[in-house]
Amino acid sequence: MIDRAVGLFPLWAVLAAAAGILWPAPLTSLRENIPLLLALIMLGMGMTLRADDFARVVRRSGVIALGAVLQFGLMPLLGWTLAILFDLPDELAVGVVLVGACPGGTASNLVCFLARGDVALSISLTAVSTLLAVVATPALTWLYVGQRVPVPAGDMLVDIATIVILPVVVGVAANTWWGARLRPALRIFPLLSVTAIAVIIAIVVALNRERVDASLAMLGAVVVMHNLLGLAAGYLGARFARRSEIEARTLAIEVGMQNSGLAVALATNFFGAAAALPGALFSVWHNLSGAAAATWWARIGAGRSAGA
Repeated sequence: MIDRAVGLFPLWAVLAAAAGILWPAPLTSLRENIPLLLALIMLGMGMTLRADDFARVVRRSGVIALGAVLQFGLMPLLGWTLAILFDLPDELAVGVVLVGACPGGTASNLVCFLARGDVALSISLTAVSTLLAVVATPALTWLYVGQRVPVPAGDMLVDIATIVILPVVVGVAANTWWGARLRPALRIFPLLSVTAIAVIIAIVVALNRERVDASLAMLGAVVVMHNLLGLAAGYLGARFARRSEIEARTLAIEVGMQNSGLAVALATNFFGAAAALPGALFSVWHNLSGAAAATWWARIGAGRSAGA
């Protein structure tokens, strides 16, 4: 029952966006709770990991380094390029770049499993990119949009450490030491994470209700292209580096699926409600595209995935 509800997240995301348009007043009052909701999501992510999971990082340092380079080298650059090509206003441009500068999304591990990718590698890539994001996300945001708007990189670093890294560390510690006792509770966390992301989407859409007009179509096109280019770049980059089909699928998903909840939280705190809109749209879209990619790869089957 829980797994089925989690699997329907794209539907909940669309319904949440609709709720933000139809009932904005009660949702906008929840704006201050976005960081807390994101912290809950990251705690759930941490509780899927154990301390010994990080040993895989050392054993597979080459492919993980490749994933990190593709993640932080391409996604913010793609976001910046698309913002220029579509001549986005400053607030929306910041939001698009911020999405690109964020680490891999927490939903990527599930999508990787469904796509018959390397789940262990996916978990390691998500964990490493999340840790690197403490420095990389504010630095890359400043690099690409610091000339257009003030970027409080130091304050962003503190926020990321507080609402992302700390909950992950607490979750890892809890799972490492008390994992057996907490196992029944762990089954609930994916549903809590899905609920929290849906509420964040509803809040951001409600905050931007007056902006949901013709410009939304243009921003939607940017978000779709950003995600699809990320998926393609991750896959082709891995294949160009002579990685296996399974690793290529995994890197495609990790690069293309961003932690858009973090982008929303940072945008809301530092750049305004409009800057959070790209992250909210990305959260809806990348789960739809991720589910579609997973279905396609699953149909291809394990035969091709076994090839190098």
